[in-house]
Amino acid sequence: MKPYSLDMRQKIVNTYEAGNTSVRKVAERFQVSKSTIQALLKQKKETRKLLPSQAKGGKPSQLFGQEEQIKEMVVEHPDYTLAKYCEYWQDKTGVRLSESAMCRFLHKQKLTVKKNHTQQPSR
Repeated sequence: MKPYSLDMRQKIVNTYEAGNTSVRKVAERFQVSKSTIQALLKQKKETRKLLPSQAKGGKPSQLFGQEEQIKEMVVEHPDYTLAKYCEYWQDKTGVRLSESAMCRFLHKQKLTVKKNHTQQPSR
C-alpha cells in the first residue's frame, strides 16, 4: 500500500491542530484510522516533518549472489522443470528452495524456464 501523500498528511495534521475537533472526527473526515492520525501527530512532534519513511524492503533471496551459478544451471539443463531445478540446487549446494522462490529468482534474472512436456499428461 502506498503511503499517504505529503499534502494529505499536512491537511490531516493542520485540521487536528486547528482545534475544536477530536482525533476520531478527523479520522472520519479524511477516512483514515485513528491510529494513522495518532502516528502522524507523533511523527510531527518528534521529527517536525511529515515525510513518509523509506520502504524497508523484504528478506533477500537465498540465491542472492549466486546469479552466475544459476545461469550456468539453466544453460546446462534448459529442459528442467522448477521442481527439478530445486532438486538439482539442493544436491549441488545443500540449500533447499521452494519452487516459487526459484521461479521468482529466475524471473528477476530474466531466465526463462522451458517446460518438459514429455513428462506431463495430455489433457
